[in-house]
Amino acid sequence: MKKLDAMLTFISAFLLCAVISAGCADKTTASSEEVTEMIHRVNTYWQANHPEHGRSFWDNAAYHTGNMEAYFLTEKPEYLAYSKAWAEHNQWKGAKSDDKARWKYSYGESDDYVLFGDYQICFQTYADLYRLEPDTQKIARAREVMEYQMGTPARDYWWWADGLYMVMPVMTKMYNITRNPLYLEKLHEYFAYADSLMYDKEAGLYYRDAKYVYPKHKSVNGKKDFWARGDGWVLAALAKVLKDLPETDRYRPEYIARFRALSKSVAACQQPEGYWTRSMLDPE
Repeated sequence: MKKLDAMLTFISAFLLCAVISAGCADKTTASSEEVTEMIHRVNTYWQANHPEHGRSFWDNAAYHTGNMEAYFLTEKPEYLAYSKAWAEHNQWKGAKSDDKARWKYSYGESDDYVLFGDYQICFQTYADLYRLEPDTQKIARAREVMEYQMGTPARDYWWWADGLYMVMPVMTKMYNITRNPLYLEKLHEYFAYADSLMYDKEAGLYYRDAKYVYPKHKSVNGKKDFWARGDGWVLAALAKVLKDLPETDRYRPEYIARFRALSKSVAACQQPEGYWTRSMLDPE
């Protein structure tokens, strides 16, 4: 049931994103009012059927990044209240351990995986809520965790494609609140590591993680195996970063170039019917 709920939450978040994108991309088939009505139907249904708030792990937190974007677009107060109640339910925290000696960032769902990105995506929503109604308690844990992490010599925090969506926007949002330049420096440092691990220059796409890099791993037909949803995560991460990143940031041209290259590669393997296959370059 937990896996099913996680997938439904994920689908709901991306339905919101897809509906919003559809409204921006194709004005000939739907008016802005029609798109807004679709958003309300989808999101109101979801919230009415999920009155109890879940944990702050990615399976719920990804939804709330979509819900906040829906709020910014529509200014529907129920959406804002829903994410605020979820943040309060989770005490404005991700993983809740206070013992820094035990903090981890490999895969795990217990409270000592404080440095794992799937427990940091919640900080995106907390930062959004802070910007709307400033209160230091809303971002106190985010600052504690991210600034502790940035103080370590490790740079291998983002080792899977999803992680870029989970945490890259946290770095720009927290920079815009704190003006601490280390957020932008570490954003680039961690991104460069992720690139060295997962980015295939020839294909212009990202592997899911190091276990899937060709030729160590191949699709069933012997081809490079790029996970469609994973590259969607990365593309969305770059879009959100560029939205918040200062125009003067020295790495901005690099992010723009990667966003354009990745967009081109993703568009090139879209199927005629409009969808992407799970393995992007191996439709069979």
